[in-house]
Amino acid sequence: MVLGGLLGHSPVVDVLVLLVATAFIWIGSGWLESSAEALSGHYGLPAVVQGSIVVAVGSSFPELASVVFTALAGVFEMGVGSIVGSAIFNILVIPALSGIVSDGELETSRTVVYKEAQFYMIAVSVLVITFALAVIYAPAGDLTGTLTPSLALIPLLLYGLYLFIQWQDVADHEAPPVEGVNVRRQWLTLGGGLLFILVAVEQLVSAVESLGATFGVPEFLAGVTVIAAATSLPDTLVSVRTARDDEAVTSLGNVLGSNTFDLLVAIPVGVFLVAATGGAAVTVDFAVAVPMFAVLTLATVLLFALLRTDLSLSGAESYSLLVTYLAFVVWVVAESAGVTGVIQGV
Repeated sequence: MVLGGLLGHSPVVDVLVLLVATAFIWIGSGWLESSAEALSGHYGLPAVVQGSIVVAVGSSFPELASVVFTALAGVFEMGVGSIVGSAIFNILVIPALSGIVSDGELETSRTVVYKEAQFYMIAVSVLVITFALAVIYAPAGDLTGTLTPSLALIPLLLYGLYLFIQWQDVADHEAPPVEGVNVRRQWLTLGGGLLFILVAVEQLVSAVESLGATFGVPEFLAGVTVIAAATSLPDTLVSVRTARDDEAVTSLGNVLGSNTFDLLVAIPVGVFLVAATGGAAVTVDFAVAVPMFAVLTLATVLLFALLRTDLSLSGAESYSLLVTYLAFVVWVVAESAGVTGVIQGV
């Protein structure tokens, strides 16, 4: 049911919910962006920390909330395809749209390229290693393993290192004082933005799933494309807004920081909640995970190379990222239709 159970699912209702939820996400992301900027200025945070921590965690709240809800309901499944599909969308589509709407080239910095992007590559590698350890030490079938709480600590500890690095940057940063910030009001605005985004994305995903079932869209295809894009909508709006305001470092920091948070925090939190509530074991299918992570790695390398070129993202490079994502969608459709067979078990 949608809208708190007041309306049933139908194509017309689902499309209406999509439009209303998108409007709510736009409002919530605007509140989130403005309050994050004000609070970051008040606390003297560098732009890259503002994007990769404050804004990124806030705009990643829907992904974390969805993991929490499914875990508490006792129906939590890893959904590697959906998670990695969202990460691929973030890496390819959001920087591309930010580069297109920005005034001229989307300028970046060595901090984003050499710290944020490279740490994100490490995050992807560590998660693949964690999945491999699950297959080796907690096998649940052919190329399938169980993610235990002890294994889930590995990516979570890496995120702790990420926070430590960001804390060091804050300590080294000398920012001019920002006067006239109503801290209490800004925190309330931040919370209101998160609440708007949370409610809207929940309804958005529900409507997308209903439309997919109505029109017979395969679950794997809907997960790595439509649902991935839907849950990434807050990240998209925030990054595009900041890029349009000539805050490219914050925009790109949000993209990389959001993906780092989703991979290293959202998944372990779900594993811990499943263990705490006595739910079914969280399993990962390595035959699905590895090809998807390979695509994610290639997408990250491509973005890294484009950002490093003159430390900017041109219009042509932005469109090349969109073309790359389109090629990914075509490949996923081919996998779902059985035309190709790179991903086993789809």
